[in-house]
Order: sequence, then C-alpha cells, then structure tokens
Amino acid sequence: MAVKDEYEVARLYTDGSFARQMSAQFEHFDRLEFHLAPPLLGRRDGQGRPKKSAFGPWMMPVFRLLARLKGLRGTMFDVFGYSAERTLERALLAEYQADVDLILNSLDRTRIEAAAALASVPALIRGFGHVKQAAADKARAERQRLTARLTETRPVAALQAAE
Repeated sequence: MAVKDEYEVARLYTDGSFARQMSAQFEHFDRLEFHLAPPLLGRRDGQGRPKKSAFGPWMMPVFRLLARLKGLRGTMFDVFGYSAERTLERALLAEYQADVDLILNSLDRTRIEAAAALASVPALIRGFGHVKQAAADKARAERQRLTARLTETRPVAALQAAE
C-alpha cells in the first residue's frame, strides 16, 4: 500500500542502489540527466498535462534533501501532498481498504474469483500524472463491475449447488 511519491523517488536515487546500478552498467559516465515533470516547476503541454524537462546532475543534492524530508509526508507541510495525484492516491487507498473489508464480509465459495479479481484491481493502476489518472479511471470501472458481482445476492438453490 506504499506510494511512490517524490520523497520515495528521491530515496531510490540516493540510497546507493542507483549508483551501484550505474557503476555495474557503465565503466564511467560523465553526466547524469534526469527527465522529470515536477509538480511545482513543471511545464505543461497543449492539453494542460505536465511535460517532462531535463535536469542535470545538480538534482542529486536536491534528491538527498528530499529523501531526508520524507518525515513531512502526510503533514500540513507536505507541499506535494496537496497535488491532484496525491489526492487521487489517498482516495485509491481508501477504496482498496473498503474493498478488502467487502471481500472479508462477503466471501464464500461462489465468489472467490470475483474477490480475487477485486483484490488485484490496484495492479491495473500504473504510471504517473495523467497516465496514472487514465489507468485509475479504467480500474474504477472494473472495480465497480467486480463489486457488483461480489455483492449480488444469489438464489438459495445456486448456493446449494456450489456446495
């Protein structure tokens, strides 16, 4: 249920694993360039979607600072927490927790497939920004379909036949 937010991306770049990967893949590299669409500094395309910009090696100290500031996550001082993407992620987490409760309260042998499919809906949501939003919209439609399957009442005869 973890979210890959700005603090987590910064941690992944600065915890040493990125440097080890780069060293293993390349004998030496002269310049790092990061392609990012930061919510506070980002440009927009013609449709208003964030557009990636190139940032040089000076981003590594910024990443180190961000990684140390992860304690701000979820507080009123978390400037990234107010973005539409973070709001979406919190809503998706709440929906998933509600789905798990629904599964636990309505599971029987006749509903195992629907329950398993509903529990795996978050795996359909990938990407960042507008890509994640589009995937979340599709996943929500699938969630609604599976929730209906899981909550539909079945005639007693069908339940007895399943046993």
